Amino acid sequence: MAANIPSFTLNTGYKIPSVGIGCWMGAPGGGEIAAKMCKDALEAGYRHIDTAYGYGNEEYVGKAMRESGVPREEIFLTTKLPNHHHHKVKESLDESLAKLGVDYVDLYLIHWPQAYTEDNKPIPYGQSPTYVETWKGMEKLLDTGKVRSIGVSNFSIKLLEVLLRESDIVPATNQVECHPCLPSVDLKLWCEERGILITAYSPLGRPGEYDGKPSLLQDPDVVSIAQAHNATPGQVTLSWGVKRGTIVIPKSENPERIKQNISLLDLTDEEMATLNAIHLKPGMHRSLLRYHQYSDDGTVLGWTYEQLGWNMTKGGIVCALEP
Repeated sequence: MAANIPSFTLNTGYKIPSVGIGCWMGAPGGGEIAAKMCKDALEAGYRHIDTAYGYGNEEYVGKAMRESGVPREEIFLTTKLPNHHHHKVKESLDESLAKLGVDYVDLYLIHWPQAYTEDNKPIPYGQSPTYVETWKGMEKLLDTGKVRSIGVSNFSIKLLEVLLRESDIVPATNQVECHPCLPSVDLKLWCEERGILITAYSPLGRPGEYDGKPSLLQDPDVVSIAQAHNATPGQVTLSWGVKRGTIVIPKSENPERIKQNISLLDLTDEEMATLNAIHLKPGMHRSLLRYHQYSDDGTVLGWTYEQLGWNMTKGGIVCALEP
């Protein structure tokens, strides 16, 4: 039975469950572990699965869906175009569909605005295929019946302004890192004004990647609210995300945690205000992900923060406070 959680309506008219299971396993692959995780999630009432070509586990996600007994039409399935396929959108989608063993996906995203060569080397900013050229390839998919909605991931206001100016179709969603330490207030408002829903990846901040960064789930305010509801800190942050109108896609391999993550809390206005202010605490307004440390020159997957349109310094620290 599907969990009793809110659904949101995309600008295409399709409904998307507010909570999904994220399938990034910390490294490409995951195999049978990813399959079991998805089966456990479907059994727990999830009806939204978020994977990607680059996660290396689409075959196992598809296997889990088939073995779950849940009809395909009841599952909202998202996958993503990898950086090294920006020049062959249609072919990459067909490859993903074959791996998943499905005829269509509910949502297909450009995973990152950066394009790579076939041998996974970054193509310099502004060179073809640009993200606008790639998006035009995405738009053509809507007439094939193989995707129901299209969207983007890791796009800033700066990039979206160009995309909307030079394209015909507005993305259905923009999937970005989003949690109380990185609420992206300006981006969320800008997108909502244009009918673009925010999907929050790493809505718990990826607890395994702290490396000395702030521990969101150990924040005293988060812990206090969790205790007041006899719930987990993770449930608090996920409930905050859904109540503010974002889709959340937490990942967990633990069956009990999977169940907890889709059991949303009814947070009070005061509790929401407290959570909304967490990023204003000293040292808390930042990304909690490790990819900001991948290069010595402060780039992310080959682009500078300025080129990405992210108001950050190296390490994913936000330069100026948002409202």
